[in-house]
Amino acid sequence: MAPTEVRERPPVIQPGAGNNIIINPNQVNSLITRNDRFTDGSLERLNPVLECIRNVGKEFGDIVPDFQVGRTTCILFLSLRYHRLHPEYIHTRIEKLGHSYNLRILLIMCDVTEHQELIRELTKVCLINNFTIIVAWSIDEAGQYIATFKQFEHKPPDLIKERVDKDYDSQLRTALTSINKVNKTDVETLRTSLGSFADISTTSSDRLQTLPGFGQVKVRRIKDAFEKPFRNQSTSSTFSLGGQVSPVPPRNPSPPASEIPPADANDKRKEKETPSRASPPDRQFREPSPVWDIELDLI
Repeated sequence: MAPTEVRERPPVIQPGAGNNIIINPNQVNSLITRNDRFTDGSLERLNPVLECIRNVGKEFGDIVPDFQVGRTTCILFLSLRYHRLHPEYIHTRIEKLGHSYNLRILLIMCDVTEHQELIRELTKVCLINNFTIIVAWSIDEAGQYIATFKQFEHKPPDLIKERVDKDYDSQLRTALTSINKVNKTDVETLRTSLGSFADISTTSSDRLQTLPGFGQVKVRRIKDAFEKPFRNQSTSSTFSLGGQVSPVPPRNPSPPASEIPPADANDKRKEKETPSRASPPDRQFREPSPVWDIELDLI
């Protein structure tokens, strides 16, 4: 019987600043066969995600994370099926990574049916350890994520920025459509009926309700956007707590000794029988703190 061919491990090099994705050599798993005929041999199996990383170069390097897709960007890959069997694995990997890399990504492969609680738990772990969590629902999607991070390593953020023309009509449309319930047709109605942005901001509510398509709710939203302050009441009270101190009422000055009438013997006897009670000190009252409206339980 011919001996089993053993493929050599790929060469491990030091990660550089090239155009290739650096892959941790541990992504190549050694499987010792259980067949008695091949007890002395071994077979190499690659992580199936590696075959789905396309259109970019790949090389193996001595790195701590699973993938290095930039000078300051790394990826840890985790299967939920493996995490359910070994929940301590990801904590060990995060601890070994330390504070390295600016952008730290936890790429999760969702390969189980009951995944809500697992993703919820991992989300909390990522928030605590400054990780960005990304969930992939197939091997191809996970490989595409890894390749995209490398392809867009040096790309400016212009592709995801909103494109606004520099002409007056485009800027007016962008500014007014930021108000809730106002669409592009409403902006064109305001421009043709009222004129400039200054004229729109100073128009009364009665005049706005005469325009086609403007009801009470939409008019109220527009007037609130122009007339109400940007900070709400709770934010304003938070900033005002540090600067406002309630005045302390002046204490009544004690009258001079010449004006105090002489005390009778009965009064002195009553003072001895009645225990003296210390008067409570004057307290400074402040405004109540704003209500904390952020949900502490993460979803």
